[in-house]
Amino acid sequence: MGVSFNKILLLGSLGRDPELKYTQNQVPVCSFSIATTEKRKDQSGAWVDITEWHKIVTWQKTAENCGKYLTKGSKVLVEGKIQTRKYQDKDGNDKYVTEVLAQNVQFISTNKKEENANTHIQSDQQTEITAAQAVVSQVATTSFDDDDIPF
Repeated sequence: MGVSFNKILLLGSLGRDPELKYTQNQVPVCSFSIATTEKRKDQSGAWVDITEWHKIVTWQKTAENCGKYLTKGSKVLVEGKIQTRKYQDKDGNDKYVTEVLAQNVQFISTNKKEENANTHIQSDQQTEITAAQAVVSQVATTSFDDDDIPF
């Protein structure tokens, strides 16, 4: 069997305030959704914004920091992996949800005035551009051999 890889990088804005909860064992878990938007031409040739929504889940200290500092509209760089969970709704029907299990959340901008030196809060536009360039550079320098491609 070949090598497999599950890694995702998203740069986007929160669509709502994060929801911080605690498990029965008092482990912090925070969930929020972010939007990524790109421009495409429609059938008439006009440019339109295409927005994709991503469900994000964080745990432990990252969850606490996200719940404390992020609000609707905050811009974040999320690094993690995609997972699909199965659960049962109130009627006993099986449901599935696909989400990003965030391993690292970098705060590019926040809407709250509080800042903490232990977090990655940075709010100027240049930082946002630099973070995006770093992601593109990291992805662009990743090389694959022809043997790595499954088709």
